[in-house]
Amino acid sequence: MSAEASVGGHDADSVRSAVPQPACHSTDGHRTPGLMGSKYVKLNVGGSLHYTTIQTLSKEDSLLRSICTGATNVTIDPEGWVVLERSGRHFGLVLNFLRDGSVPLPEDHRELDEILKEAQFYRVQGLIQHCLNAMQKQQDVFESVCRIPMITSAKEEQKMIATCRKPVVKLQNNRGNNKYSYTSNSDDNLLKNIELFDKLVLRFNNRVLFVKDVLGDEICCWSFYGEGRKIAEVCCTSIVYATEKKQTKVEFPEARIFEETLNILIYENNRSGPGGLHLLDSRGSGSSLGAGQSEEEGAAGGDRRVRRIHETFIRDAMRLVSLLEDNGTAARSLTDRSR
Repeated sequence: MSAEASVGGHDADSVRSAVPQPACHSTDGHRTPGLMGSKYVKLNVGGSLHYTTIQTLSKEDSLLRSICTGATNVTIDPEGWVVLERSGRHFGLVLNFLRDGSVPLPEDHRELDEILKEAQFYRVQGLIQHCLNAMQKQQDVFESVCRIPMITSAKEEQKMIATCRKPVVKLQNNRGNNKYSYTSNSDDNLLKNIELFDKLVLRFNNRVLFVKDVLGDEICCWSFYGEGRKIAEVCCTSIVYATEKKQTKVEFPEARIFEETLNILIYENNRSGPGGLHLLDSRGSGSSLGAGQSEEEGAAGGDRRVRRIHETFIRDAMRLVSLLEDNGTAARSLTDRSR
């Protein structure tokens, strides 16, 4: 009964742009001043045949209403079908929206984009807003999901770090890559490193790209990248001698890891190209190196930014100590521990 032409998807950035409205004209058949004298109307939309009422088509101030009133000229073939030169793939959904005021929309972004384009063509404002709301909901859900890429090859890792506009923190975790036995606290410390990684992801996932590497040579090693290059590294493993034999020791340098994570934020949202160093200025706002400003001066501004971060944490720690001192029970507990 119907031959439907597919509609190509467009970039998401053009979703909200206005769709031009071509005039409905004819070279065959005859033109009509309006359809209001009829109760029912037969529509041939790109080979897809639809039978509906004038009342349904007139529910919104749309192109379809203007066709019914005669404000837009249309073609009617010898068999009485109103011919619309448009894909009929989603026209049934447009009609159902006019009938019911709401329709379920597909989750696939491309199909949703196609439906939005049809709603914009027919100027059905209710369906346009319905599609935009669904797209915004999908975007909100996507942004709320915390994703951690897993490194599968050295080439993939290099490409990811080189193209990422965010600072990158990588945890290399390969417990099986060990010749010797572990010290008694190593397993516990390894888990603590993994737990800290997860907490940092939850805290900074919108500002830093966190990746995991379970295929590398290191048992537990943190790497910090900015501007596409390695800025710092914290290796948590070492070889120690115990009972006349070698053992692998895994440490948990929590303060150092957290410090390097804060340091890497200097490179947040300030990359304009490969090798370009754009640090935060002394006021903490993002700015690029201007004319007459050297990289050393920009780096000095970044250092000041790091020092201010550290000073803020020191002040917060002092406030915490003050609160504990005000609490007699907590203060006594701390005294007993120190003894």
